[in-house]
Amino acid sequence: MRKSSIRRACAALAAATSLALALTACGGTTKNDVKSDGGSGAAAGKADPNAATKKGLTVGFLPKQVNNPYFTSADKGGEQALAGLGSKYKEVGPSSATDTSGQVSYVNTLTQQQVDAMAVSAQDPGALCTALKQAMKNGIKVVTYDSDTTADCRNAFVSQASAEDLGRTEVQLLAQQIGYKGQIAILSAAQTATNQNTWIDYMKKELADPKYKNVKLVKVAYGNDDAQQSFQQTQGLLQQYPDLKGIISPTTVGIKAAAQYLSGSKYKGKVRLTGLGTPNDMRKYVKNGTVDAFELWDPAKLGDLAARTAVALASGQVTGKEGETFKAGGTTYTIGKDGVINLGKPTVFNAKNIDDFDF
Repeated sequence: MRKSSIRRACAALAAATSLALALTACGGTTKNDVKSDGGSGAAAGKADPNAATKKGLTVGFLPKQVNNPYFTSADKGGEQALAGLGSKYKEVGPSSATDTSGQVSYVNTLTQQQVDAMAVSAQDPGALCTALKQAMKNGIKVVTYDSDTTADCRNAFVSQASAEDLGRTEVQLLAQQIGYKGQIAILSAAQTATNQNTWIDYMKKELADPKYKNVKLVKVAYGNDDAQQSFQQTQGLLQQYPDLKGIISPTTVGIKAAAQYLSGSKYKGKVRLTGLGTPNDMRKYVKNGTVDAFELWDPAKLGDLAARTAVALASGQVTGKEGETFKAGGTTYTIGKDGVINLGKPTVFNAKNIDDFDF
């Protein structure tokens, strides 16, 4: 039997083993489970920044949710980047943003298909770890983007921006709009979403500054990145807190649903709304006075960088160690602590600039 055939057979056997392990873990993974699980995402080997960029690779994208406009834009950026690099793109994923067991199954599917790398936006920081570690043992490079796993479950994480910048600036935007006074609420996605929880932690740290002494966070609500649930949660917040002055929604689905509710209610122009949204979703609400300003990064650029990072890893140009650098689309990126790569600063969108963007 040729070496390539042996390798394929071994990879298939390992993937099958991974599937069995992952199915066992579907009931939920705790932090202790993750820590005690064998394997590590720590970089192995030595990077060769001068190594040639490999062509003909296959990179699988696994978003939190397919057919979500945000991830459609992000993954399209990844697809275009891979085409330009001479590699292949494929996308798999659940239709629900809270189907963690579904994400585990898709990790195993990509492992069985022997992709060269995968880019994953994790619904949960620990639940995918067993499957992702098995993928890495099979030689597959794992990049997380948008929402991270624990650091030992992947090779690198492509972050939208500094988590601290995102959390703090959303509070700053809303506080300016409400005159640094009044009750505010947060409308998040899923309660387990890694990125949402990290940003919310930084929001709370920002609110601890004395300049926000008259701003009170009264509730964190969860719409599970579902438009109807987010709409209903917005309605519920305003019924429960009739004196609410503002809402932060750090999710593109949530902020659009909240804007939709506010624009058709007596609260339009009275309750301020900010967070993370796309210009195309939010344009009408900015122009009709429902929303003053919100922010985001360009999701297509996030997907582009995730794809280029995956190819750099598969080509041996980087391993994911802190301090390594690589070029992606004309920009040089430095890998930070725990394998984190920051895309850049978020962009604030308002009536003056929103028509300059189309995504």
